Parts: sequence; C-alpha cells; structure tokens
Amino acid sequence: MAVHLWLRAETKPKEHRTALTPGACKTLMDKGFKITVEKSTQRIFDDVEYEKNGCKIVPSGTWKTEAPSDAYIIGLKELPEDDNSPVTHSHIYFAHCYKNQDGWQDVLSRFVRGKGVLLDLEFLSDEKGRRVAAFGYHAGFAGTAIGLDVWAQQNLDPSIEFPSIDPYPNENKLIEHVKSRVEAARKGGQYPRIMIMGALGRCGKGAADFALKVGIPESHIIRWDIAETKKGGPFHEILDADIFVNCIYLNQPIPPFITKDMLDGDRKLSVIVDVSCDTTNPNNPIPVYTINTTFDKPTVPVKTKNKRPLDLISIDHLPTLLPRESSEAFCGNLIPSLLELPNRKTAKVWADAEKLFVEKSSGLN
Repeated sequence: MAVHLWLRAETKPKEHRTALTPGACKTLMDKGFKITVEKSTQRIFDDVEYEKNGCKIVPSGTWKTEAPSDAYIIGLKELPEDDNSPVTHSHIYFAHCYKNQDGWQDVLSRFVRGKGVLLDLEFLSDEKGRRVAAFGYHAGFAGTAIGLDVWAQQNLDPSIEFPSIDPYPNENKLIEHVKSRVEAARKGGQYPRIMIMGALGRCGKGAADFALKVGIPESHIIRWDIAETKKGGPFHEILDADIFVNCIYLNQPIPPFITKDMLDGDRKLSVIVDVSCDTTNPNNPIPVYTINTTFDKPTVPVKTKNKRPLDLISIDHLPTLLPRESSEAFCGNLIPSLLELPNRKTAKVWADAEKLFVEKSSGLN
C-alpha cells in the first residue's frame, strides 16, 4: 500500500518555506508515494508547480477533515494555536515541545487525546545520532544578515525603528542589500566585529559564511565553540563584539553566556542575534529577553543602564528569509528518510522518533 503524504499549508505569518518542494514530491511519487498538496498563497513554490508534477491539489486546511486516517500530515511550523482539538493523524513537523517550552503540554495532549503520533523533524537522527535534515546553515546565514542590517541601522539613524522584513527571492539579492548597508554605515571606518557562538556547527558555519560574503574581514569574525566555552559562562568577551550571534544547539542545562548585570557596564555590543531561539526554555543561555521577535517586528530593545542601544533578534524561523534555497537544501537531506516510511516500525529514524514521542507524552500531568 502506497505511503500517503499530505503537505499542509503553513499558517505562521511570513513562513514561505515548505517541507516538500515540487522536485521532492516528484522523486517520492516516482518511488510509489501518493502526494496531496494543500493550496497556499505564501509558499515560495506556486501550486501549479506541484500540479505539473502530478500532485493532487486540495484547499488549504482540509487535512483536519479530508485527509485519510493513514495519511502522514507533513509541514514545518506549529499547528494553529487557536485549535485545541484532538489530533488523530501521524504528523511530521517541528513541534518545539520536547524541551519544556511554554505550552508543550498543550501540544502533546492533543495527540494523546486523539491517538495521533508526532514524528518531530528536529529529532530525526541517523545511526550516529546526527540529525538527518535541518535548516541550521540557512538559520545562521539569515541571522547574521539581519544582525548586520540592524547594526547598520543603528549607525545610520538610530532614531528610526528597524522595519519589517520580507523574504528575498534569492541569496544574491540578500547579500547585495546587506553589503550596501554595511558599507554605508561604516563610512570608510572599521567593520563591525561579529562573535559567533557554536561556530563549528552547521548554523555557525552559515553565520560566518554570510559575514565573509558581504566583505567582513576574517579578523573581525570571532569563532567560539566547545573549546572556548568549556570553562563555563558568563563570558565578558561577548561585550567586546559589536554583534553576538548565538548558534548553539541547547540539549542540556548550561551557565548563561551573558547576564543583564553585565550589559549595564561598558560594552561595544549593540546587537544580539539569538538564532537558537530557546526563548521560553528554562535553560536559555541568553536570559535577557522573554519574547520571540517576528519578521513584522524583527527586534526588541534590551533595557540596560548603559546608554548604548542594544537590539535583540529572536526570530524562530530565520531560514524563511531565503525560502527557496533553504527549502531545497532541507528537502534534499530529508528525502532518504522519507523513503524509509514504508518501513516506519523498523526503520531506526522513524522508530526512534515515535519512541521519543511516547516517552515525552508520558510526562503529561
């Protein structure tokens, strides 16, 4: 019996990425999969691209009432938060509920009540424990891009609030925009110094690559990873950078990297980009803010006794700044695991994901 994947329309504002590109759908259908695609006005790929590849096109949001019980509902971001009804299907998406984030019990209880299953994309791992697919590289890439743009705005005209952001059609347009902004802001002077935490991972590499592509000298990029942080925070060295980009993957409690008290003293730091976005995680290593920012409102000011401005960026879907490239890279890595879905109970990547869901659900009150 063919595996049925039902690609739902994303409901998160300005989320233009997709869990399945038209090309990925064609590859899967050639292997015997059945694909249904919900219409979407914000997905970077047009509905007609899927239709041309043989996908069945259905109205947005119809997975709840029309999808067969054995279909896998696949997406990227959270299900609509205003719906607390039981979930009866098997879902594949980033649920952000396994690290005690705010509302984690509400998410899992929907699945338990409906006897559905959550196969969380964040926790799909291969035999060596490595994630099979992630948006990390483009998250770091986009995070540094916005961080540099905010730094430029601070230097060009701090009286103007940083505006809303729309996704870019391609990488070259983004690089062109930010490079021109940085050159205008530095006015022939020094480039900003960028400190990247978690520099050896995919996210950190993306962060550094963007800085280099817009002309930031290697000497102005400070790369920290496990070796530099093994002594434990807080780290006053962060205050000497203009922009701090946090790219770590938090999987255990660690001391904070910075504290509010530190920010009250002397510092060059004026922009924090928390790519990791563990905003509501009780172990957040950047405990100086409490809300996620958005593409409509990208920054939040961090209030300190120091008169120097400090803007923080905590957008939890940064890769949608480059939705086409990031979706294509993600899908290319995810396809081998999707091809194992016919053997879900025995294929390690899916069996482990279901086992983790059962384990986390057991912690509900």
